[in-house]
Amino acid sequence: MKDPIVEEVRKARWEHARRFNFDLDAICEDLRRIQRTCGHQVVSFPPKRLESIAARGEHEEPHG
Repeated sequence: MKDPIVEEVRKARWEHARRFNFDLDAICEDLRRIQRTCGHQVVSFPPKRLESIAARGEHEEPHG
């Protein structure tokens, strides 16, 4: 089953990447520029330490 919202997001992401010739550094820099100039408050959280995640039992084994 295809979700039209997911398809729209994937299309937008692909078109954005194509604008930068799929150069990840250029794509990320453009996203940071958009983030700086969008006018919305940007919130970031400190990274979770792997050992604290495992201690809480949140670690899942990869499904194969």
